[in-house]
Amino acid sequence: MEFRNLKLQYQNLKEDIDKAVTTVMTNGNFISGSQVLELEQLLCEYTGQKHCITCANGTDALKLALMAWGIQKGDAVFVPDFTFFSSGEVVSDVGATPVFVDVLYDTFNISIRDLEASILAVLNEGKLVPKAIIAVDLFGLPADYVALRKLADQYGLYLLEDGAQGFGGKIYLDGKWQKACSFGDISTTSFSPAKPLGCYGDGGAIFTNDDAWAALIRSYCVHGKGANKYDNIRIGMNSRLDTIQAAILKVKLKAFEEMELQSINQVAANYTKQLSDFVTIPTIPSNFYSSWAQYTILLKDSAQRDQVQQALKEQGIPSMVYYQKPMHQQVAFEDKNRCYSKCPVTVDLCKRVLSLPLDPYKDVEEIDLVCKTLKELLK
Repeated sequence: MEFRNLKLQYQNLKEDIDKAVTTVMTNGNFISGSQVLELEQLLCEYTGQKHCITCANGTDALKLALMAWGIQKGDAVFVPDFTFFSSGEVVSDVGATPVFVDVLYDTFNISIRDLEASILAVLNEGKLVPKAIIAVDLFGLPADYVALRKLADQYGLYLLEDGAQGFGGKIYLDGKWQKACSFGDISTTSFSPAKPLGCYGDGGAIFTNDDAWAALIRSYCVHGKGANKYDNIRIGMNSRLDTIQAAILKVKLKAFEEMELQSINQVAANYTKQLSDFVTIPTIPSNFYSSWAQYTILLKDSAQRDQVQQALKEQGIPSMVYYQKPMHQQVAFEDKNRCYSKCPVTVDLCKRVLSLPLDPYKDVEEIDLVCKTLKELLK
């Protein structure tokens, strides 16, 4: 069994993907081909944002947002403690200080209460200037952006949505569904292969409605270009989405909208139906819709988690631990971060989480096997 069956996805989309790639190869427009702009326009339409700037990967996308805001040494940026390394890495990379904030047990997303306490702690300490919040849409579920927006406005902070795992998720607001990658002042996503919308390599995108930020980010993406790439007016980076990846993503976006998002929610619902009485399952709040980057359960403790994972492996069932270590305990952040509450929920989650095989192409028999095996192990 595949953890996320990208091989089967390709077989289902093979004809269209092969045609799209062949077109790029035939035309030889490997860098900044027409497919890149076409994809950006499609992504704007999907998210409802005015600007989409594609780039080399999701990490660059986050860094580019911070660069556009001028985040620098002496600034504090608030980041959930339970997330992938890049969410905090980019803060240190621009010279600022990541402030790690605890998360909630039920959604795995950032705790509004701990976030405000951390903001106040930074203000009271007086050594750093609070500048931005990075909110992560973990495992496919958007964070609580109603509360986050209120807090960001109250304290004058930028709100950056890290939608690397959340693309396709949404929240019902003001009588309509609003999609992930539209909640931040700037929002970002990743097209890494295993993400909800993934290419066959690295890729990322930045979304915003702000014209000035969009223009600045486009410049930063191409060596700080001015009128053209040989007119360099600032220090930037080389961060572009290849035309081949854009062509692939155009095909995948169509499948994502028409079938995959609905299908993966059906697979997740099957897991929930079968496992809810046996183990702690993910919570999707009312008025929220997840794109299910992962289906993550909670075991009793690390010993049970490790035992279950090994037993699943022996049965040919893959699983993953996202994440093994809190961000504030990563050696790379030693003496380069703040973590005022020590994030007890995150510390506990890292000992108990286990993500199960999940993708839009999982059939009922595969899910039944995973659930049956888990139930036998948890008796």
